[in-house]
Parts: sequence; C-alpha cells; structure tokens
Amino acid sequence: MDQWNGPTYYGRPQLKPAPFKKSLVGGYVFLAGVSGGAQLLATLLDLTRGDAVRGVVRRGRMLALLAPVIGSPLLIADLHTPKRFYNMLRVFKHTSPMSIGTWILTAFSLFSGATAAAQVLMDRVGGFGRIAKLAQVPAAAAGAGLGTYTAGLFSATSTPFWAAATRALAVRFAASSIASAAAALSLCADRRDVRQDLDMVCAGALAVELAATLAAEEVNRRTGVDRAQDGVDGAMDRIGAVGIGTLLPLGLLSVALLTGSRSRTLSGSAACAVLGGSLMMRIAMIGSGEASAKRPDISLWYTQAR
Repeated sequence: MDQWNGPTYYGRPQLKPAPFKKSLVGGYVFLAGVSGGAQLLATLLDLTRGDAVRGVVRRGRMLALLAPVIGSPLLIADLHTPKRFYNMLRVFKHTSPMSIGTWILTAFSLFSGATAAAQVLMDRVGGFGRIAKLAQVPAAAAGAGLGTYTAGLFSATSTPFWAAATRALAVRFAASSIASAAAALSLCADRRDVRQDLDMVCAGALAVELAATLAAEEVNRRTGVDRAQDGVDGAMDRIGAVGIGTLLPLGLLSVALLTGSRSRTLSGSAACAVLGGSLMMRIAMIGSGEASAKRPDISLWYTQAR
C-alpha cells in the first residue's frame, strides 16, 4: 500500500479532530437512526395496512420519541454549553449541515411528539386518530432526514475517513437506520405475520448496508484512510458492526425466512444483534474519523492528487 513518506511538522497533525465525544454523539446518532426509521416504518404501515398493524404502529410512534427525549440531551451535553443549541435555532443556513440537522431534529421532535400525544389520547379517551394520521406524515419525512443527515454532517468536515466515501457513508447510515428500526419493531410485534414482514425489511436493509460497507472499504483502501481503522475502533467496526451487526443477523433472518420458522428466538436474536451492531458502527465511525485526523501520514496522503 502506498503511504506518505514526505515531510511533516515533527509528526504533528495538520488537522484538528472534530470535538465529538464518542459515547454522547455516537449514542445520539444511533437513537436518531432508530427514531427516524421507526417513525417512517410506522407511518408506512399505518397508511398501507391500517388497523391490522395497529399495535406495531403504536409502538413505532412511541419509539420515535427516543431521539427527542434521550438523544437531544446527549447532543446538547456534547455541546458543553446548552445555549449553543438554542443559538443554532436563530438562523437557518442551507449550506451548513449542522444548521440543517438542527432544524430536522426540531421538526421531527414537534411532529413526532404531536403524533405520539394524539396516539396516547386516542388510546385513553378515543378520537384524535385523524390528528395522528396528519401529524405522522411530516414526522416521517423529518424522520427520513434524521436518520441520514449525520452522514452529511460527518462528510462535510475535513476529516479524511469521513470525507473519503461520502455516498457510501450516507447509504450505510440510511440502511442501518431502517434495519435497526425494523429490528426494534420486530422485537415488540405481537403478530407473527407482521414480525416476518419487519424481518424481511430488516434483511433487505442489512443487505444494502453490507453493499455500502464494501463500497466504502474499497474507497478507503484506495485513498489510504483505511489505516485509521488499525486500532480498537477498526476492530469494533469489522467485528461488531459488520460481523455481529450485519452478517450474523443476515444469516439468522435468512434461515428464519427460508424455513418459515415461527420461533421468536431467531428473529429476536437477529434483532438484538442488529441494534448492537448499529450502535457500534456509529461509535467506531466517530473514533476512526478522529484517528484519521490525528495522523498526518493519513491526512497528507489523502490530499495528494491521483
């Protein structure tokens, strides 16, 4: 593999790593993917299958609250100063992924919150179904953006590992969001046919994620940024995200779907693996990006013309 053999300034990096805490931002990005995907799937199920999937739709609307209720505090905590989040709401910059992401999160929180509130009132006192159906559409649209905008946010930086394979990264985040949301809904599905449908969605999303992962690895190898995964984060991505979070559940779901197994064991095991792998993928992605910015041999080689 070609490497940078030119001069550096005493081996010091010329890039400043993004000031993201892996645990906080990784947790937020994971919850954003699950919440956005759950809202999107719940809305599609409600519009296409109606009362037959009422239980899963209800749970999807509740799962959508994970990002606003838990993820938002994690994001604000990483900003260190809560006013920074408030100040981002004072303007809208279409050229800033951070600004766009802030407004996507705000819109998602408002519409998913309204959908969930209408669902609770509908369960307790009746009515409010029309409000839930109306609010869930913009909530689903915002959810689609919530699960993917973080890939654009990472790619827009000068961090080599994030900037090398922007399209593959976006597809990987989007597919992982759908897969993790389908897995979470499958765990709490009370009907076997609905669970099987969700498992099929999960398997399809995992196949897309695997293809995007392979495409990203090829680009990373060609540009030299793959060396950022030499450490723990690389192992977490390869073993945790790809091995446990993608290949293992793909195998389990394939067996369950091809054999028509009615056991919840295969489906539940696959769902837990998907959720764990989705979280590990995002944490590893942040760590690998940080490593690529700290190593001048990676960043200087990445900037060379080819």
